[in-house]
Amino acid sequence: MTTLGDESTKGLKRESFGLARRASEPSVAPDREPVIVKIEGDPDPRDWLVAIINGSTDAIISKDLNANIRTWNAGATRLFGYSADEVIGKSITILIPDDRLDEEPAILAEIRQGQRVEHFETVRRRKDGSIVDISLTISPVRNAQGVIVGASKIARDITERRLAQEKQKLLYGEMQHRVKNLFALTAGIVSLSARSGGDVLTVTRSIHERIAALSRAHELTMPDWQGDGLEGQTTTLLTLVKTILEPYEGHQEIVISGDDPSVGVRALTHVALLFHELATNAAKYGCLSEPDGRLAIDVVAKEREVSVTWMEHCEIVAEPPSSQGFGSRLEKSIEISLGANIERRWPDSGLVVQIRVPTDQLAS
Repeated sequence: MTTLGDESTKGLKRESFGLARRASEPSVAPDREPVIVKIEGDPDPRDWLVAIINGSTDAIISKDLNANIRTWNAGATRLFGYSADEVIGKSITILIPDDRLDEEPAILAEIRQGQRVEHFETVRRRKDGSIVDISLTISPVRNAQGVIVGASKIARDITERRLAQEKQKLLYGEMQHRVKNLFALTAGIVSLSARSGGDVLTVTRSIHERIAALSRAHELTMPDWQGDGLEGQTTTLLTLVKTILEPYEGHQEIVISGDDPSVGVRALTHVALLFHELATNAAKYGCLSEPDGRLAIDVVAKEREVSVTWMEHCEIVAEPPSSQGFGSRLEKSIEISLGANIERRWPDSGLVVQIRVPTDQLAS
């Protein structure tokens, strides 16, 4: 019977993932020492463990109680960018951002007490300086006498999960925000239609037409889920803006001019949501909320960049928002997703928004 702490086992091939032991290093065994039965004729049981560690997509690292790295597998190289030769013998803190350095003493304190750290979510720094979201599981490592001599770490990249969570959070917030706005917008459309006068039938037809246009703009921002992906239709920027602003035409002076670049499937939702949010706020607080309000939108498409100027003219005094709401979060998300730049100004004439998007990102 052989355990991980049995030094009588020969021929162990561990150099490929940085497990070659120095003469001064103790023989180690994990906190929960497994019992491995060696069957005559089978490969050495420790070779099985070597293969498992080598084949793992997770980073598997061990360190001593001074936080110096002792072993490093291929998964760690893929995740952090360092080879085993670059890191073995160095402090584990080379992976820890400056603002997270206090985590390591706390982890080592738990390890010295024989405690296991389960699924600790944090961030670490790669060789190129980039930050990666990870989940850590850390266990004490004991020598043959049962004394804790270090720790083993399993680090899993959770970047995709975090991005999915952020997207879900944004969509949920947008859904709540939009439901509230739909009631406000419907009330606004009814009021706008009533100002035009006419008989009941004419006003009713006008209300139906504007609500239908609002529905079409809503559909552009929420493509249908088909099969394995998000299926939406490609359109052009002016077509998209006109669709979103169609419910307000006839009551305010709205001028849409300039170039008409393509908007790709990936960018469509982001751009439509942005203009839907601008139109919603204009209808509630800005130029689209009063009869004499005017809105000018101009598009300039260049080889590398598309620039859109949204300019409101009204008697309402424009002021910066007092707090960060859904619109601010949406703009930050668009800046990250499309590499866009969104700037707002509040002159006396009304809100001015300058939007710049890389041409290739807009068409993606």
